[in-house]
Amino acid sequence: MSDVAIIGGTGLAHLPGLEVRRREVVHTPFGEPSGPLTHGLLAGREAVFLARHGYGHTIPPHRINYRANLWALAHVGVQRVIAVAAVGGITDAMAPGSLVIPDQIIDYTWGRPGTYVEEFDGAVHHIDFTDPYDADLRAALIAAAGPAGVAVIPTGTYAATQGPRLETAAEVLRLEADGCHLVGMTGMPEAALARELELAYACCAVVVNRAAGKGGGGLHSQIETSLELGMAQAGRLLTAVLPTL
Repeated sequence: MSDVAIIGGTGLAHLPGLEVRRREVVHTPFGEPSGPLTHGLLAGREAVFLARHGYGHTIPPHRINYRANLWALAHVGVQRVIAVAAVGGITDAMAPGSLVIPDQIIDYTWGRPGTYVEEFDGAVHHIDFTDPYDADLRAALIAAAGPAGVAVIPTGTYAATQGPRLETAAEVLRLEADGCHLVGMTGMPEAALARELELAYACCAVVVNRAAGKGGGGLHSQIETSLELGMAQAGRLLTAVLPTL
């Protein structure tokens, strides 16, 4: 049984190098997860993989059952979660192709079931979310990057927007004024739910385009160009970090 899970985002519906041992269907009190949990070996380390958008990339960000996904992982014994996410770069430093290990997040989503508290009996539990990502897991990702030959940006603030549409140029300017460096659609409530379940959670954000208004037109062509390369780099980082955990 593995205590480490990887949640794959856009461009990572399957984990390269994962030696699949079995797939497990988990039913949860919150409905069905995005798909079966894939158990296997990566770089000799047991790991669980889950495709956030489904294995055919059919689930849009606002329809993902985040509660079921995290609950299912915790149910099978996972204690640490590395989430891979494709994002847009807002600031100049966040160029397409960059890997970022964010340390902060701002939630702009709405209407997504974002807590387990209403389902529990007893007193309401207010999680401490001052630092939304696990410090030790972030440090492990950053430390593994050098030996893997992968450059990472070790900090950044992730803006989680509703989607599934991309943002307007004016919205991106607002996010930048708020102090955000990256924009994506799946960072929340995933991070908060992991904290409620006491899972160590960190994100590897893959910058696949300049955010709206930051790099001219052709956002979709930028994404297509950067996605495969960026996810390959993320795969190398995952392969390097897993044996160290």
